[in-house]
Amino acid sequence: MSRDKKSILIIDDEEDILKLCKIVLEKEGFDVYTTNAAKEGVEIASNIIPDLVLLDIMMPVMDGWEVLKILRGEKSTSKIAVAMLTAKTDFKDKIMGIQEGAIDYISKPFLPQELIFRVKRIFQELN
Repeated sequence: MSRDKKSILIIDDEEDILKLCKIVLEKEGFDVYTTNAAKEGVEIASNIIPDLVLLDIMMPVMDGWEVLKILRGEKSTSKIAVAMLTAKTDFKDKIMGIQEGAIDYISKPFLPQELIFRVKRIFQELN
C-alpha cells in the first residue's frame, strides 16, 4: 500500500504542543493525528500505522519510554519511525532515546521551522 501523503501521530500531554504541531505539519501537507494520552497513542499507532510518531517523554500514567518499548515490541508497530519530542534535554536522555530506537530527538522549546526541517529530514532518511 503506497501513500503519497505521509502520516504523523503526535503523542503529547500538552494541548498547545499538539495544536501547534498539527497546524504546522498539516500546512506542509502531512496527515496529522494527535492524542494527549500515551495509552491511546499506542492504540492509534496500532490501528493506523503512521509513518512517524512524535513522542513526548514526560506524560502522566505512561511515559514516552514505555510507549516506545511497546511500539518496538509489537510486530505491527516495530518498524514505525519514532522521534522523541520532549523538554528532557539531558545528554543521557538523548542517548537513551537513540538506544531505545528513536530516529531523532527534538528538544522543546522548538521553532516551527525546526520541526518542519527535522520531520522532512527524517522522511528523506527513511526513503
